[in-house]
Amino acid sequence: MTTLAATSEALSTLVCDALILGIDADGAVVAHPQLDDESHSALSATAAALEASGKLGSVTVLSGAPTAARRVVVVGVGAGTEGDVRFAAGAAARSCGKKPGTVVVALPIADDRAASAIAEGALLGAYVYNDYKSGLTEDDEPNTDWLIAGASTLAVERAKVIAGAVAGTRDLINTPPLDLYPAAFAEIAQGYGQQLGCDVKVWEPQQLADEGFGGILAVGMGSSRLPRLVRIAWAPEGAQQTVALVGKGITFDTGGISLKPSKSMETMKSDMSGSAAVMHTVLAAARANLPIAVTGWLCIAENMPSATAQRPSDIIRIYGGKTVEVLNTDAEGRLVLADGLVRAIEENPDVVIDVATLTGAQGIALGKRTSGVMGSADLQSEIVAAADAVDEDMWPMPLRDYLLDMVTSKIADLKNVGDNSGAAGMLSAGMFLKQFTSDATWVHLDIARPAFNEEGAYGYTTPGGTGAAVRTLFELLERRANA
Repeated sequence: MTTLAATSEALSTLVCDALILGIDADGAVVAHPQLDDESHSALSATAAALEASGKLGSVTVLSGAPTAARRVVVVGVGAGTEGDVRFAAGAAARSCGKKPGTVVVALPIADDRAASAIAEGALLGAYVYNDYKSGLTEDDEPNTDWLIAGASTLAVERAKVIAGAVAGTRDLINTPPLDLYPAAFAEIAQGYGQQLGCDVKVWEPQQLADEGFGGILAVGMGSSRLPRLVRIAWAPEGAQQTVALVGKGITFDTGGISLKPSKSMETMKSDMSGSAAVMHTVLAAARANLPIAVTGWLCIAENMPSATAQRPSDIIRIYGGKTVEVLNTDAEGRLVLADGLVRAIEENPDVVIDVATLTGAQGIALGKRTSGVMGSADLQSEIVAAADAVDEDMWPMPLRDYLLDMVTSKIADLKNVGDNSGAAGMLSAGMFLKQFTSDATWVHLDIARPAFNEEGAYGYTTPGGTGAAVRTLFELLERRANA
């Protein structure tokens, strides 16, 4: 079992398996109030002899002497900002051994937020997903007692909530689609909701049909494992605001009849990252007892090709009545989100945010680590500010009026793809979604590439599911709750 706590003990005499210290941009070991001058000088000399780098995230492992630690891990902290120490803690966490036992993190702490960031970084950097490794026993689990030097109890508790939400999101994303399918996802939401006092409602396939959720049904009808819509809500007494979050939850995306190339399917278990982020953000609000109402809508389907799958040229009716000409069944995320957006807005939330691995065009425009933010200008700015505060890369993108022509059909209200050139694919998808938001204050987050890391670990980001958008959404909720 992994634990997280604060410590105020002297670092030189604290028995541990690893002690993490920072190195500044000039290559000097950063002093810590709990580390005596003699130990600091000795470790500085050793680090200098090994030419330890102060580059952000650069790690060097030293002997523990003269401290009581088995090893000392020194890591570059760059400028020492909140984002830098989170990144550094994550990088260092992976260099503490396969079975680290007790690890003391003594990076520079400016305030409670920095302490929380350090704890988050350590927990997330050490994240592993071993659920499908055979032959493992409890002794093989990387259980660690993390001690954050100089942190307050408040900072530690906040970090537990945030890191737990991100790790929970990663777990869902990393689960293979054989085991995570629409009904299974809905059951997971029900289980968590019951534990944390959230209200959960699940729309079964017949209810979806009876109530006219044409987008979710169209996408999911090619699979033998039929779709679900889940509403999970944290509604504390006296809450003055309501935030609605709508998540794309395609548990596996083959592209449907518009079949993807096989290579493009390899990471498509991650196409439910939006719903995973939404669910765990709601659960984090409940765990933190935030005084704000948060409703999550999980639009869950499996997009498969079969005799019952939707076809290119079908016209479907979205919840609320708008019709959509389906020209490409691989542009399915916007269809399930359209249902979810209309239904969420029926409850008149103050703001509505959808989160989706929506377009390959996002990666072309913004790369592998930066999510696109589109929609109502004030909320767009608010979300980008929240993202900046927690060091998640998000960038505002424009939804110009001319984009509507790209998704207007000649024989239905809308079509689900833009023109054949592929131009402005992320933006035309955002404009499509906008048509289902009425006059609501709304923002769309396209996290297509940032949601899944296909490369090596960096900072606190490990390979596989990343948990993109969770920390930003929680920051937004905290700010609104405390306003």
